[in-house]
Amino acid sequence: MAYTTKATSKGGREGRAHLDNGALALSMAFPKELGGAGDGHNPEQLFAIGYSACFNQAVIALGRKHGIDPAKAEVGVQVTIDKDDVSFALKADITLRVPGADKAAVQALLEDAHKICPYSRATRGNVPVTLTVI
Repeated sequence: MAYTTKATSKGGREGRAHLDNGALALSMAFPKELGGAGDGHNPEQLFAIGYSACFNQAVIALGRKHGIDPAKAEVGVQVTIDKDDVSFALKADITLRVPGADKAAVQALLEDAHKICPYSRATRGNVPVTLTVI
């Protein structure tokens, strides 16, 4: 199965972005931490939302294999942007919480999900990612 979506933006981090199908449109703004007013959304927030939903789907796909009820799984993704030697760079911290599940089984599920998640595959080798069971 193949799927393609397209978004368009104008004005960068102080503009507007929308999906071309009209399903979502957002005002964009620099976060306060980067000197902006923080009165809109930013690419890091959108990346965190997309990554967490995609990663959670990988957890759902693999949960039963690890003896874990995937309906109880909660995935958190924290995205950080920081200055490096060249420009700005991203890093991601992924957490997986499954109440009542064996921690070793959750850790194995977390690592397996990181192998198959399309966001993890796209960022591998480019964006530092830490994986933590909580």
